[in-house]
Amino acid sequence: MTDRTQTTADVLARLREGNRRFASGDANRFSVEEAEHRRHLADGQYPSAVVLACADSRVPPTLVFDQGLGELFITRVAGNVVTPEQIGSVEFAASQLGTRLVVVLGHSRCGAVEATLDEMTRPNPQLSPNIRAITDLIRPAVERVAKDPTPHALASLDASERTDLLERSVRANVMKAVDDLLAGSELLQGLQSSGELTVVAAEYCLETGAVDFLTSTAA
Repeated sequence: MTDRTQTTADVLARLREGNRRFASGDANRFSVEEAEHRRHLADGQYPSAVVLACADSRVPPTLVFDQGLGELFITRVAGNVVTPEQIGSVEFAASQLGTRLVVVLGHSRCGAVEATLDEMTRPNPQLSPNIRAITDLIRPAVERVAKDPTPHALASLDASERTDLLERSVRANVMKAVDDLLAGSELLQGLQSSGELTVVAAEYCLETGAVDFLTSTAA
């Protein structure tokens, strides 16, 4: 059950510990207490953290952090990109529900980031405009870490170099999402400046199940 008196540091520590249990195979499972907790939550929610995550089916935040009902307020989109809808969702949790921790969660070998790299290497005129809207948001992150983001240079990368670029791009994209989230919201900026909001960038490893917390904007 969410404890509204917890500090952001307490919540983050619980997420770290939950991910440790998940990665080590010791995650909690729903118990008989969950039924009563579910009924209690029908009267209202007070999630302790917001998770803005990639929509990848292999990265379910509730399982990854070994959290129960009502603990996490989750918004998901391919590539964990930031759009007005995602910003509004985070604003809602922060302003209406009192949530004070935001985790932007990317993951290794992200398909949306790889699709962006493919599009930059060999542009596809048949690409859906809706998918292109996502790759266009990710593209600046790839350009930021690529030595040469031109199609010719990207096409000349060997397998090892491309894998390295993909992983660096995943992390750059998570950091960009944190920047975009704050840049797009005066409300969140104000909460951050007053010390009422912490935004954490994190990356989930598909192979190990571990989450690497990269940085935070704690005031």
